[in-house]
Amino acid sequence: MPLKSAFKMTRCAVVLMAITLSACSWFSNGPAEKPTDIYLQLGIRYMDLNKLELAKENLQKALEKEPNNARAHSALAVLYEKINHFDQAKQHYDAALGLSPDDIGIQNNYGKFLCDRRQFDRGLALLTQATSNLLNDRQWMALTNSARCHLGMGQRPQAVALLKQALDMNGQYSAALLEMQKISYQIGEYKAAEDYLQRYLGEANHTAETLWIGIQTEQALGNLSLANEYRSLLLDKFPNSNEAKQVAGIR
Repeated sequence: MPLKSAFKMTRCAVVLMAITLSACSWFSNGPAEKPTDIYLQLGIRYMDLNKLELAKENLQKALEKEPNNARAHSALAVLYEKINHFDQAKQHYDAALGLSPDDIGIQNNYGKFLCDRRQFDRGLALLTQATSNLLNDRQWMALTNSARCHLGMGQRPQAVALLKQALDMNGQYSAALLEMQKISYQIGEYKAAEDYLQRYLGEANHTAETLWIGIQTEQALGNLSLANEYRSLLLDKFPNSNEAKQVAGIR
């Protein structure tokens, strides 16, 4: 794609919004004023559309233009994480953090990455920096990632407190609602699990996991018709999932 056309694309489709690649990752974003910015924003946009080869191509071009661009390193780190190239992801996260240690988005994304790799202490330290920064206008994202980190450590009460704090800030945040659905089901609070699922569905679509938990929840509440509806949806929309395999022989 010619760079001039790419510039128009980023101006129209990307520049005026904060790009979110997943429920718990974000990048700072600004006007595309130079080739590095255009390639960077194209790469982020393609990654958001799951066009990962095009994303990688544009992000690498951004780094060729500006090797010390922290945002480009951070975006490449997220891309490599998505394709399970974790060593390369860590290299780019380290580079991004070294270049911009106070960047809230980098702290959030890298903190989540480290907690997912069970490097809890360092991950939580970065996420705490992100949540405590008064300039962070999306604290609920880092709070939810911190909660997931505590869940990985087996610290459910701390996780619940953080998730409730996140939902107090943004009651529509789907990632926090999803975690509260799972926790409520696990501790036998089935009505709460049902309520959190309905709130989640107001913001996001079903996953195999939400349907699986929904089946178990509605069965526990005696709502067999809704449980069967969720079962049919699971088998229809996610036939190859582990959850579908578990219910395939159950009527």
